[in-house]
Amino acid sequence: MNSASLVEDTTRSARVPTCPPAAVRGTRLQALLRSALLARLAGLEWGRVTLSDAQGEVRLGCGGEHAPDVRVEVLDPAFWADVALSGSVGAGESYVAGRWRCEDLPGLVRILVRNRSVLQGMEGGLARLSAPLLKLAHRLRDNSRAGSRRNIAGHYDLGNDFYALFLDETMTYSCALFEREGPDLRAAQLAKLERICRKLDLRPSDHLLEIGTGWGAMALHAASRFGCRVTTTTISREQHALALERVRQAGLEARVTVLLEDYRDLSGTYDKLVSIEMIEAVGERHLDGYFRRCSELLAPHGAMLLQAITMQDQLYDEMRRGVDFIQRHVFPGSHLPSVGAIAGCVARCTDLRIAHLEDITPHYVTTLRLWRERFLANVGRVRALGFSGEFVRLWEYYLAYCEGGFAERSIGDVQILLTKPLQRGRPVLGQLA
Repeated sequence: MNSASLVEDTTRSARVPTCPPAAVRGTRLQALLRSALLARLAGLEWGRVTLSDAQGEVRLGCGGEHAPDVRVEVLDPAFWADVALSGSVGAGESYVAGRWRCEDLPGLVRILVRNRSVLQGMEGGLARLSAPLLKLAHRLRDNSRAGSRRNIAGHYDLGNDFYALFLDETMTYSCALFEREGPDLRAAQLAKLERICRKLDLRPSDHLLEIGTGWGAMALHAASRFGCRVTTTTISREQHALALERVRQAGLEARVTVLLEDYRDLSGTYDKLVSIEMIEAVGERHLDGYFRRCSELLAPHGAMLLQAITMQDQLYDEMRRGVDFIQRHVFPGSHLPSVGAIAGCVARCTDLRIAHLEDITPHYVTTLRLWRERFLANVGRVRALGFSGEFVRLWEYYLAYCEGGFAERSIGDVQILLTKPLQRGRPVLGQLA
């Protein structure tokens, strides 16, 4: 099932799949697959997993300093086949189907990421047979102009009311910056926007281009706080409509222009450019073209601030050859570059240089935890919007999956300042002091 069909199925039905009672012990084949997976999990060297099903309870792993101790309850013996046939993607699909549960999903993800050899083992065996089909399906979602609109609609056009249930009041769907202790998500998002503007050294005379509007938070902040003109673009119809309305409500129509255009079709010349966690939707085949276009849109004295979710450089070649649960069911057509891949594109295709890089990964762990808590606190309202039990579990799993990945640094989040040859702005550290 692809992401688009999953969204379609889960939004049209509020049916929660019924699972066999725990007393159902499964087939002989399922018993063999159970034994095989338990044998793999016996190799856990950090963390502990207590796994229970109709056959009984098994404790796996050896703990470790600050290691999670999680409990997994298998509700349907079909779970064993899900993992055997599709590896980690199958495990996620099985969770969405209601075949197992875990009260500490981020902790379970952390354990599997830290025990990389065990995780890789889950992708072997029978799971290797499904890998080419997953890769083919992913390639068919290529981010051409038409493909990008379909892919973006599959995630961002779920409805503005839905996203408002777990985002803060700024409607910012990217990593926040927690400059102070405490769970003030709105303050942390505003701190992130402020830091981006200061890194760009925004001034009233600047014309800022934003690629990836979101719901307009960055454009509103830059125009209202720094007095510059902003042109921002998105290909999500839902985001475009709400961003236009927010600009109107703020009385900033004279300073902010909201477009519904692909970045490849933009024209003009801009003093500054910002793109916040949009590069993940560009796709590996189009990274060179993305950076080339960004460079072409900047004036010779221009600067670009890129906030990007990145894959660990050492794992990049391995991961780019596969397809994970997020690509399969949450962000169709997505691709996480590594910092090295970004640097290679910049050097190969532009006259930009990397002037500053800041790793903000730890802040994403907190951001995702708060989003997940807010989402789960509003499950009733999510269901009232017409989303099903499968959809709720999909999003719970997605948010926890990402939180665990950032906590273990297998994925990261960075802000990179890129400058054109004639750019002579203030040093980043000086302006942030």
